[in-house]
Amino acid sequence: MNASLSTDAKDALAREIPTAAHCRAALLGALVTYGAVKGRFHTQRNAVARLFWSLLPDRKAYVIESQPVKRLRGGVDYSIRIPEELLAPMHKPTRRCDRIMEARAAFLAVGSLAAESSGYHLELTPHDAALATRLASLLGALGYRPKRMKRKTRDVLYYKHSDTIVEFLTLVGAHRTVLALEDIRAMRETKNRIHRLVNTEAANLDRSAGAAASQRRLILEISREHGLKALSPALREIAELRLKYPEAALAELGARCEPPISKPTVQSRFSALARHLGRLRGEGEGD
Repeated sequence: MNASLSTDAKDALAREIPTAAHCRAALLGALVTYGAVKGRFHTQRNAVARLFWSLLPDRKAYVIESQPVKRLRGGVDYSIRIPEELLAPMHKPTRRCDRIMEARAAFLAVGSLAAESSGYHLELTPHDAALATRLASLLGALGYRPKRMKRKTRDVLYYKHSDTIVEFLTLVGAHRTVLALEDIRAMRETKNRIHRLVNTEAANLDRSAGAAASQRRLILEISREHGLKALSPALREIAELRLKYPEAALAELGARCEPPISKPTVQSRFSALARHLGRLRGEGEGD
C-alpha cells in the first residue's frame, strides 16, 4: 500500500482538471516549469502525461511518446514536446488558487509520498536550486514552508510531520490520498495500542509470577524452620493454597479461601507470613 501512495495520489490529481481558465493556464505553466527537460515534458505517470496533453492549446498537434526506463524495472518515461510559446519562464502567480495549482503541478512533476515505519514523508525535488528556492517561497506563502536539504546535486524540499503532509495534500486536492493516509495512521495507532497492552499484560504476568515464586519460597522456608501447623488458621490456609496453586493470582487464591477474601487481604496475609519468617530468623540468631 505504501509503495502506491505516490502513484495513487498523482493518478487521482491528474484526473482533476480545473474549471477556471486561469487555473488551467497556471497548472500547465507550472507543469512545464517543474517537468521540462530539454524542451520536453517528462513524467513516469501516464495519467500525468495525459493531463499535460489535455491542457495544451492545440493538443492534436502533439503526441505522448514513451520508452522504458532502464534504471527502474518496469518503469516507463512518458514525454511530450513543449510548444515554443510555453518555454518562456513562468511568472509568479498572484491569485491564491493559481499558487495552489503550481504546488499541485510541482507534486505531480517532482513529488513523492511514502508512509514509512517512522512516519510519513513527502518530498519535492526540483531540477535546480533556483526552482527549489522558488517553490519553497511559494509553499511558504501558502502557509506550508518545507524543510530543505541537499541530496547529492539536488535540492530537496520535504515534510515529515503527518499533520502538515495531510494539510498539504488537502490543499492541492488529493483528498483520496488523505483518506488513505488516515486509514494507515488509524491502523498504526491501533497496532501500537495493542502492542502496549500486550507488553503491559506481559509485564504484569512477569511480576505476578515473580511474586508467586517469592511467596512460595517464603512458605517453604517457614515450613522448614517451624512447620506450617504452628501458623494461625488464616495464615496456614493461604500458605497451603499457595503451595497447592503455585501460579495462581492473588485474587484466585482469595476466591479459594473459606470464606473467600479480597486480593488486598491475601496480600496482607503474605506480608504477615514475611514478618513471621523475620521473627523466626531473629530467634535463630539469638540462639
